[in-house]
Amino acid sequence: MDQALKDFEAHIDVERNLSPHTRRNYISDIRQFQKFLSDNKIPVERRSGDRLIHVDLMALRAFLAFLYRQNVKKVTISRKIASLRAFFKYLLREGRVAYNPADMIQSPRVEKYLPSFLSVDEAFTLVDGVFNNDVFGLRDKAIIELLYSSGIRVGELSGLNVDDIDWSSHLMKIRGKGRKERIVPVGDPAMKALKDYTGKRDTMTGSGEDGDSRALFLNRFGSRLSTRSVARIIDKYVLVNGINKKISPHSLRHSFATHLMDGGADMRVIQELLGHESLSTTQKYTSLSIGKLLEIYDKAHPKAKGGT
Repeated sequence: MDQALKDFEAHIDVERNLSPHTRRNYISDIRQFQKFLSDNKIPVERRSGDRLIHVDLMALRAFLAFLYRQNVKKVTISRKIASLRAFFKYLLREGRVAYNPADMIQSPRVEKYLPSFLSVDEAFTLVDGVFNNDVFGLRDKAIIELLYSSGIRVGELSGLNVDDIDWSSHLMKIRGKGRKERIVPVGDPAMKALKDYTGKRDTMTGSGEDGDSRALFLNRFGSRLSTRSVARIIDKYVLVNGINKKISPHSLRHSFATHLMDGGADMRVIQELLGHESLSTTQKYTSLSIGKLLEIYDKAHPKAKGGT
């Protein structure tokens, strides 16, 4: 199975239009399944000469039972099933399994997820907070302004290069999931913050690794800023500004979409800006806005809670 996994990894690196994050998850999930088989001495049979792998439905069910006992979240279990389904689909196509056992597994019903987001006042508190006037403070302000202004993913922000910004048109080129590119607008406050930062950015590039001179956002070593570092920056300013919520970089993306929705933006426009392939992914923000309306109604209307 080791060689099959190496072949699958090469396949998704070259042939499938997947983001690096998705590819890592696929391989990690399959390796976990492989380790489970080994730890539990569940045989993976091979016919002599043709490298045919045999993993039956019972082995998959045993793996899922193990995950449930470990209290793994349903959404994570669903992802692992999808990873295994893709793996066995590839092996079936290559003639290395007789059938795809993962096709007989039903994904668990996942609870409806409504993402956390900032109110408009909280968003303004965060972006208008106190930042140091050195290059790091200017960088941090530009990051927060840009995440809220454009709704881009944290990985997309980390992957930005200096030449992705069109300063005259207030636009930027984003490389999204599956290497798909899109153009998104940048608001005036975010553009100003970017200009202030890039005016001093060159002081950070001296010790960077090869290729990092192109990166828009740099760390103190002159290398491209990682997504984990961006998350730490957000944590810092949420705490400094007294926002009593667990806010991640993705929360700023949710806030961007929700505030556009509340402002009357067309869902198709929001879908395009967020880079969602499916409109159904964008429609969760409709639920979020309705939930907000219901909350206000319950608090404000005298008849909302059975009043007389």
